Amino acid sequence: MTAVAERDAQMRVEEFEAVAAGSPETVTLEFLGGRIGVKKGPDGDHDEIIKWLMKRCMQHRPDLWLYPERGLIVEAYRKGRARPDGALAPDGHFSGHGEWAESDGVLMTVEVTSYDPDTDRRDRWEKPAAYAAAGIPVYLLVDREAGTVTVHSAPDPGRELYRDTHTVRFGEEVELPAPVGFVIGTDVFKEHVR
Repeated sequence: MTAVAERDAQMRVEEFEAVAAGSPETVTLEFLGGRIGVKKGPDGDHDEIIKWLMKRCMQHRPDLWLYPERGLIVEAYRKGRARPDGALAPDGHFSGHGEWAESDGVLMTVEVTSYDPDTDRRDRWEKPAAYAAAGIPVYLLVDREAGTVTVHSAPDPGRELYRDTHTVRFGEEVELPAPVGFVIGTDVFKEHVR
């Protein structure tokens, strides 16, 4: 283990927030599992998927808004910090909050995978554990590499996992369970993969 890796494993959340506040706007940092990570910037296809999801959420649930890149406090034990690609919450929910907001009231987080080596660890393992630990009811993973959409639901915060996981291939419909409560098609995601 390098000195940098040892330091990251021992970083306190207050130290992370100071580092994140001083980083350039072009760098997005997250703090999960006691380690700092750099979130890769989105490409155009990633943005189109988020835009499409925003429209669907507005059509089905006009009382909610899919907030992009909203800083959330996750992981009850380590007080992690994540910036999901989308955080679905009541319209106006984050008014008056700073850069990092409690995840109470967030109904769903969304991640769209990027094409980098950290995607497997962060989006498929660390983020579901962090979002479950925070008690976020639904985690939606649009996995461009696998060509699948996975819905994680029924969080078990104490065990940092979701009890229910349902995966469909791009082109199939998928249900976003309560409290989100609607079905989306996934055909459009086929247009946004390499």
